[in-house]
Amino acid sequence: MGGYVTGFYHAGVTVQSMEKSLDFYCGLLGLELYSLRDATEEYIMKIVNVPAEKIRVAFLKVPGSDAMVELLEYVGVERHPSSVRPCDYGSGHFCLYVSDLDKVYSELASKGVQFRSNLPIVSTAGLNKGAKIVYCIDPDGYLIELIEPVKK
Repeated sequence: MGGYVTGFYHAGVTVQSMEKSLDFYCGLLGLELYSLRDATEEYIMKIVNVPAEKIRVAFLKVPGSDAMVELLEYVGVERHPSSVRPCDYGSGHFCLYVSDLDKVYSELASKGVQFRSNLPIVSTAGLNKGAKIVYCIDPDGYLIELIEPVKK
């Protein structure tokens, strides 16, 4: 059995405020707004099985790739923050390439972005040996891994 997956489309992140999250993902990280709409279609509500009034949905294009990040803001339903420690099952993150992580880290930190570590860390083993890596935290606590790969 297996072999069902044929490609990658997007990673989804549920957000508290679409405006704050667009400022973060587009304004600070540089993702490109591809689409933004209010979803109210019955089929969507059946998929998520949440009695929301609507879902604000933004698709953000990741520069240099076909990958997208989907932001979802549920409206008209009780919502709660989730746990986002990397060790907690059910938490998640996605990873974005950057070209100069020290500079990116410094600029984001100066704008108030929080990180899991005090500086970018150099990987000493595994597939990314020699790469610089850091986890930054979005406005809702979701983890975004930033990686500067080893120059080839």
